[in-house]
Amino acid sequence: MSNSTTINKARGTRWCRTGTWFTAIGVVLVIAGLAGGRAGILSPITSFLTFGIGCLIVAIGVITTGIGLALSMGTAGKAAATATWAALAIGIMLIGTALSLRPDAAGAPPIHDLTTDLVDPPPFAAILPLRADAPNPPEYAGMDTAEQQRAAYPGLKTLTIKKPVDTVFVTAERIAQEMGWEIVAADPAAGRIEATDTTTWFRFKDDVVIRVRPNGAATDVDVRSKSRVGRSDMGTNARRIRMYLTRLGAETAA
Repeated sequence: MSNSTTINKARGTRWCRTGTWFTAIGVVLVIAGLAGGRAGILSPITSFLTFGIGCLIVAIGVITTGIGLALSMGTAGKAAATATWAALAIGIMLIGTALSLRPDAAGAPPIHDLTTDLVDPPPFAAILPLRADAPNPPEYAGMDTAEQQRAAYPGLKTLTIKKPVDTVFVTAERIAQEMGWEIVAADPAAGRIEATDTTTWFRFKDDVVIRVRPNGAATDVDVRSKSRVGRSDMGTNARRIRMYLTRLGAETAA
């Protein structure tokens, strides 16, 4: 074996060992972030940041390990080859999974308060006490947010259904429940349904208010969805509103 090959393998050893440790630490942080958020041990922001930092460390580990394996010509040098290759594989799979599950935020503006009625957004009422300590206030975010929504989500509009209010209200409440939202209040007389949607892992809470009111012989349905924390929702509230109105429109079309 030549001296240059021996030197490369020695360098590869250090890179492989370092990369394996980075990957292991990153995986622990990823699991802690997910499990801590899901169990409510960590706050949503803390669990999300822990998860994100863990992914970053795993990515560094993958790069470092890859360099080490290249320098050692795949042998990992004096490092444990099985552990090194396992760390690389686990790291690549974890990063790939995280990227595939990441919401498509392309074109999403830095807003977190979405509504189908930008002129007269449905206000929160029963949910107000639940948002008392939320960083984002319950009041509508204002005209700047409205302009950004118009540009990014022109399709978010009032849904008009050719059925009476009472019939639409019952279906609207049922669909909200079926989508897994926690119903906070349902007031047929006021035509208002308020609910909270909680994300599975990080336990972020977004609040929703659905307004159902007559429009002649038909019914107008407006939906507003607002995050309790965070400046940008990465398009989540818009997707939630679209999904809800699509289901409601389909089930009331017959």
